[in-house]
Amino acid sequence: MTKVLVRIRILPESVDTDLDELSSAIEAAIGDLATILRKRMEPIAFGLNALIVDFALEEGEGGTYELESRLSEVEGVSQFDILGVSRLRTGL
Repeated sequence: MTKVLVRIRILPESVDTDLDELSSAIEAAIGDLATILRKRMEPIAFGLNALIVDFALEEGEGGTYELESRLSEVEGVSQFDILGVSRLRTGL
């Protein structure tokens, strides 16, 4: 089955949220649904930083619904935006 790359910007609940801890919580929440390929911090404003995370998951019915559902349940996540979805080349 084909894998897709899903790039998501995740905003924490506050400027005091530890992004490393948030990243670990996200990784635990997604379990075996997806693989994190890359993550980085992006400054937003007034000391607030977002996480930009690239996930690899199997292409299938429902698209990103399950991934979004799991992210919305992570404590410390205020909101998130899907920045892009594209097919990955084979071999990942």
